[in-house]
Parts: sequence; structure tokens; C-alpha cells
Amino acid sequence: MTDSRPEWAPAAIDLDQPSSARVWDYFLGGSHNFEVDRRVAEQAIAFKPDMPDLARQVRMFLQRAVRTAAAAGIDQYIDIGAGVPTMGPVHEIARETVPHARVVYVDHDPVAVAHGQALLADDPDAVFIQADARSPRAILDHPEVHALIDLDRPVAVVLCSLLHFVSADDDPAALVATLRAAMAPGSHLIVQHASHDGQSGDIIKMLQMWNANSPEPMYWRTHDEIENLLAGFTILDPGVVPLPLWRPEAEDRAGAAENPERYASYAAVGTKPGATAD
Repeated sequence: MTDSRPEWAPAAIDLDQPSSARVWDYFLGGSHNFEVDRRVAEQAIAFKPDMPDLARQVRMFLQRAVRTAAAAGIDQYIDIGAGVPTMGPVHEIARETVPHARVVYVDHDPVAVAHGQALLADDPDAVFIQADARSPRAILDHPEVHALIDLDRPVAVVLCSLLHFVSADDDPAALVATLRAAMAPGSHLIVQHASHDGQSGDIIKMLQMWNANSPEPMYWRTHDEIENLLAGFTILDPGVVPLPLWRPEAEDRAGAAENPERYASYAAVGTKPGATAD
């Protein structure tokens, strides 16, 4: 039995198919998800009870990384695979430091896009577009991207919880290289990527369960494979590290150091070298 269709859900959405964006929204305590998403999410939680904490850790890393970019003076952002914007989205965090920061959110999920467009309807400096991350050139050439983002100046590109949905056949390295080529020197690349390094058999079973039930399978990678995706960027300290170890806030440091591998995820921020564009 499917959910009845809420007013905010576009007619084209298949209520019988789970979505990674909506499952993530459920982990974060959001309301833009369906029964099919909640069922898959609860199956994942059965294997890994701290999945909601993982979602929060990803969001906390994103916020720290955006603050780092904003402190460097970056006032424009492209968040690809943004999901349902919730719990401190990029435009809110960047504007703590850069009040007029401009942000383009990108996702292929219609629910994420519909909710994001409603949320940003009265914000002239932020938009949400529907596009597929596997076609980065189409994103860069999108008219709404051109309207808000000046690629001749430094930009921060966010790829959180995205690249592990890109298969080897779709070539995540080429995806990143296309983005890098379009980014001005001084730009930041913010990456979080799931990994099977050091994970138990139960976690691998969770991955297999997800891939068996979702139209969006995941492709977890090793530390070195993830580091290789950042080729051409200068990786900021502390490097490609377990998720909670990327510059934790003072109050979070003790907890971050306690079994950080439990989040099955690495995080990193790279900058494009060269003279910073004016």
C-alpha cells in the first residue's frame, strides 16, 4: 500500500520507489519522505542503529566546511546532490560570514527539488534546479547557474553523499575533473564519501540490502580511491579523514576521536591551486 500523495509531492513521483534524498531526510528527522523510504531507512537502522547520527555528522561536516570556505572569502556555492534542504543548509551557513552569498542547489529527486524551490521562493540569491550529477557539464551550463554563479571567481562546490552513488561506469573521476576545469583558482571542493574500509560484515550486509531495494545503488570506495578523486586539488589539513575528524568543533573533539570509523565515511576539502581570480 502506498502513501496518499501529499500536496507538496509532484505528480511524477513514484510513491513505490525509495529515494536516497528522502531516506536521508528521514534520518535527519524531516517530514518529506514516504512509507517506502521509511521502510528502507528502518531496515538500514536495523543493521546500523547510528544511521541517523551519521546523517547528522555529514550535516555537521558540511557546515564546518562551508564556514571554512566562507572564511576564505568565497561568496558563491554549488551544492550538487543537495537532497531535501534541512537542518542548516548551505545558504544559511555561508551567510553567517558572507551575508550576500549566492547558492545553487542541485538534485535529480523531484521531492528535494519541489521542497527546495518552495523554501527558496523568496530568496533572490538562492535557487534549486533539477539535474543529474552524472552530467556536470549540463549543470555548469544551466541558465540559472549562469545567472547566479560567476565561474571566473572562486566558487565552493559541495559533493556530500553524492559520489558514492556514481558507478565506475559513470566515471566519478571524470565528473570531478569536469567540475575542477570550470572552477577558478582558489575554489573549494567539499567531499564526503562512504567507505567500506574497516567495516563489519553487518555493515556490508546493510549496503547489500540497500542496493537490492533501491534504484540508486551505492558504490563505497577505499581511502585511496576517494583521495584519487581529488586529483588536481590541494587537500586542506587534516587531509582525507574519517568523517568526524575533519576539523571538529572544540566541544565535539572528544566524541570525534572515539571510534570515528563507525561512520563508514571519509571527508575532505580541496582547493584549486593557482593565482586566485579577481
